[in-house]
Amino acid sequence: MFEKLFMLVKNNAGMAIIDNPVIPVKYHEAMINEASSSIIEVLKGQLENGKLKDLIKYFQFPGIYNNPLINSAVNKFANKLNNYYGMAPEEALTTAKALIPPVMQEMIQQSKSGQNNEFALGKLLSSLSGNYNINALLSELAVA
Repeated sequence: MFEKLFMLVKNNAGMAIIDNPVIPVKYHEAMINEASSSIIEVLKGQLENGKLKDLIKYFQFPGIYNNPLINSAVNKFANKLNNYYGMAPEEALTTAKALIPPVMQEMIQQSKSGQNNEFALGKLLSSLSGNYNINALLSELAVA
């Protein structure tokens, strides 16, 4: 799942990272890794903080662009750009906003369409939780 997310970020990194004149080429790959890890950290944080229902809602209603999950991932990535790569805060936030929301939306679309089994909700949650079989819990929450 994590490799697929990295590829999804890489495929969407054009304007935000690859074609961004402010970002040196030597940082492209590292920044793509940082974007991927920011998304994973936010999703994992939801599980660890007992917010599984909120995470499931996010995947059920992807049209919510002003979603706290997206905002958290954007801010986490922007902070990494600022702290580790010396980007100005405004520049880092602009870069993060250009990359993270489209990646997260595409990830959700792929999970709903069955286009990418790695992003199927059960498999995604299982990967985030350390390969714990979460399907029983998902079916229980669907009934609730």
